[in-house]
Amino acid sequence: MANNQRTQQQPRSSDAKQKPVHEVRMGRIKAAIWANESENGTRHNVTITRLYKDGDEWKTSTSFGREELPLVAKVADLAHSWIYLQGQETNGNGESH
Repeated sequence: MANNQRTQQQPRSSDAKQKPVHEVRMGRIKAAIWANESENGTRHNVTITRLYKDGDEWKTSTSFGREELPLVAKVADLAHSWIYLQGQETNGNGESH
């Protein structure tokens, strides 16, 4: 039976590519906000990337130069504010998840 349970759970992890619930972008710096359901409700995680062009192809990097760090801070702050507001809307008591 344990093998059956493992097999049933595998498609869940290999579903079509999950999309972020929200994105914040300033220039080429982007914060993607991901929702993860848990026993305690929705938890949010954030990935921050830099978009760049390699020839004709757009790619992403998680490496940032000195001049990009202020935008990283700003998109992180905006992502935090968005997540905080989601917590207020869902539980009504102003606590952030």
